[in-house]
Amino acid sequence: MSHHTVDADSRKDIVIIGAGIIGCSTALYLTRHPSFSSSTTIKVIEASRHGPAQGASGKAGGLVAKWAYPKELSAISFAEHVKLAQEYNGKDLWGWRFVGCGSWEGKGAVVSAEESGTGAGAGGQRKSLEKTLGLDGDRKRDPVSRKRKGLPDNLLWVDENLTKSYSPMAPDGDTAQVHPFQFTTSMMHLAAEKGAQLISGRVTKLNISEGKINGVTFTHPNSELSQTLSASHVIITAGAWSPSILPTLPISATRAHSITIHPQPSVTISPYVLFTEIKLPGHRGLIVSPEIYARPDNEVYACGPGDDSLLPESVDDVLVDQTACESIRKHVSSISPELQHGVVDKRQACFLPAVNTGGGPIIGAASQIAQGLFIATGHTCWGICNAPGTAKALSEIIMEGRIQCADLRKLDPSNYL
Repeated sequence: MSHHTVDADSRKDIVIIGAGIIGCSTALYLTRHPSFSSSTTIKVIEASRHGPAQGASGKAGGLVAKWAYPKELSAISFAEHVKLAQEYNGKDLWGWRFVGCGSWEGKGAVVSAEESGTGAGAGGQRKSLEKTLGLDGDRKRDPVSRKRKGLPDNLLWVDENLTKSYSPMAPDGDTAQVHPFQFTTSMMHLAAEKGAQLISGRVTKLNISEGKINGVTFTHPNSELSQTLSASHVIITAGAWSPSILPTLPISATRAHSITIHPQPSVTISPYVLFTEIKLPGHRGLIVSPEIYARPDNEVYACGPGDDSLLPESVDDVLVDQTACESIRKHVSSISPELQHGVVDKRQACFLPAVNTGGGPIIGAASQIAQGLFIATGHTCWGICNAPGTAKALSEIIMEGRIQCADLRKLDPSNYL
């Protein structure tokens, strides 16, 4: 167990590399730790010129689940999410709420281009509205068939007639959501109120001497000017970009596309997250599986499968494949007139970090590389969900010398590096 104990020296200069959800939460949890004092400095360095949450942390679905993996991490993370939401008014600040979560199976209807709600002129929009009015009356609601199919009474934004079955994936109260961009920026904002500092720059080098970390070198976003920051503790929370700082990290990146849709104002989108299996019409039984997340403020988020396009040098250079976004729109529109006649607001892509060997994420002290170096990356699609638990664990190992809140030995960097 000795490699889990870290020198808990009183004066701490902590540098966090990456202002995604893991970095921003960790900054906040360090300030929340009982032994945090004015002798501790926290600096978060972010490579994007647009500030925090520019990658997966701002473009994710924002699902928070008790049933996420790994179990030992999601158990503490879920409880921490509930606490944060209560303490800082997460409902208003980052859209925290409990949601229904289920798997939906059925077939899609044909979606033609002119019905897609992407019409430019006001005429196109008006036409959509008239169609929606027509549809609402025509769609027969048969309580018996709804019950038989398992459709909840208030899940009215998927077509009952196209539904084969719906089944809840988890008990009530085990699934919640946040708006990921608002959640991440709130974590950074709350940390900054306690003295954490956000710095714009791209870290190019870890500075290690005699087996101890003593700082980082970074370049400013608008120039190639190099600067060094001294540090007693450095935490790598750069998601998919973590290997550019520590090349031995076995992290690979998967690009994921998503869109957000605003249905017509007259439509109420009840709070459900759907994992779908849609049999597309006329495609010889092709099945697609977009995920659909209803959000507060009449917004719906939908994402499709990942691809392995090459990770660019910076988060600001991520390319969006419009065809992939259009596919997602067509697929979700095929089961929901409400989404079909909505307006697509964002078309976006981000890279999710995964551990090559499976398992993960990687969380803890990388003492075998340098004393004072810590890692938290490889959270796949569960970064938003598992951020508070990760942050709590890191705050403990840095402030107390060991992780107390859970047994995370399986996730220790020594297993991966």
